[in-house]
Amino acid sequence: MPAIQTVQPANGRPLARYDFDPPRVVEERLARAVTAFEEWRFAPLAARAARLDALATLLERDAVRLATLAACEMGKPIAQGVKEVQKSAGGCRHYAKHAAEMLADEPVDTESAKSYVAYRPLGPVFCIMPWNFPFWQVVRFAAPALAAGNVILLKHAENVAGTALALAALFDEAGFPPGVFQNSLLDHRGAEQLIMDERVRAVTLTGSEKAGAAVAATAGASLKKCVLELGGSDAYVVLADADVALAAKVCAEARLTNSGQSCVAAKRFIAVSDVHDAFRDAFVEELAKRKVGDPLRGETDVGPMAKAAGVEALERQVKKSVARGARLLLGTGTRRAEEGFWFDVTALEGVTPGMAVFDEEVFGPVAAIIRAKSEGDALRLANMSRYGLGGAIFSRDTARAERLAADHLECGLAFVNGQVASDARLPFGGVKLSGYGRELGLAGLREFVNVKTVVVR
Repeated sequence: MPAIQTVQPANGRPLARYDFDPPRVVEERLARAVTAFEEWRFAPLAARAARLDALATLLERDAVRLATLAACEMGKPIAQGVKEVQKSAGGCRHYAKHAAEMLADEPVDTESAKSYVAYRPLGPVFCIMPWNFPFWQVVRFAAPALAAGNVILLKHAENVAGTALALAALFDEAGFPPGVFQNSLLDHRGAEQLIMDERVRAVTLTGSEKAGAAVAATAGASLKKCVLELGGSDAYVVLADADVALAAKVCAEARLTNSGQSCVAAKRFIAVSDVHDAFRDAFVEELAKRKVGDPLRGETDVGPMAKAAGVEALERQVKKSVARGARLLLGTGTRRAEEGFWFDVTALEGVTPGMAVFDEEVFGPVAAIIRAKSEGDALRLANMSRYGLGGAIFSRDTARAERLAADHLECGLAFVNGQVASDARLPFGGVKLSGYGRELGLAGLREFVNVKTVVVR
């Protein structure tokens, strides 16, 4: 049977081999999930919360070990990996603390003796998760879904198969009953069959636009609830009255988080003419400060890219953009010479619509700097994208920037003078080709529940 071969991005060498689960094992897991749901759905909320708290403790205990595994499998700098695991623990604790109030019945005043809205679990939910945040992406879906009484079947990205197995082991150690959280090593055909199985009540995917369209089509054919968190081309807009030094520092951090491989990373940097040159110079200076190196070293800011295909795609995007008039300000716009999947930190100026680095999602350490004629032009350029995940505005007039962010940026997350990031307390998701549905916050928990009307005459 075909197998998964993981590879170390830092050197391109084989890391480990895993066999895909045969159909018999997948069927056993699905049957186990159905059985587990009938008990877990009626478990007291306090019992579910206790398991999430236990998982949080284990994540904190093993943060360095797990971050080391991620550094080896997908190249995340270890310091960033530790923070990701700690954030995952925080997400577990958030839902352990607040799920009871989020799921409480809501009375509605009607002419009946009693009317209320009840929030009840759906059943087994299939989640398909990506490699770039291999812990947080799983936990930010799993914590609210499990708190609500659902059970989970996970298909993680193949290049983080070891991470997926380590996570599943921690769920078991935390005391989740057998069948409540299960990981399966599936190929695309196996995933498709699981989506179509009538025992699976809903599906969620975080991944590419192409993968989202395929999952949505399969889920739609089965009339099945689906939540999609897809790509992004976040625009960070620097207005004439911005604190340029602050904007440059935040933008550099936002572009190079996870070596630039994040759907919600800053990707297009739009500065109005009055401050364009000052911002450009300060931004490039900040990018150049970031240390590129071994992801297992604590001082590393930028590690290798996760896959060779990502390096090749990024090279094509930069080459096509330069051919259309973009100019290199920093870096070579190509892979680095050493073995492994390394790409030079690169900044391009003179970027305009029609160039690949403007029109497409750029998944890696490449920054596109764009000049806007005015505030209105900057907002127009920011919204000139197929995607609508996040965006930010930099201005000393925070009240005005807030109005522009809230009313004019076409995205699901709008920030003022700060980096766009997920937070367990707030909904996360996008519009346009960035997907639909929400994770996190109250909205994320209620994506995978039956919103049930109950009336007593």
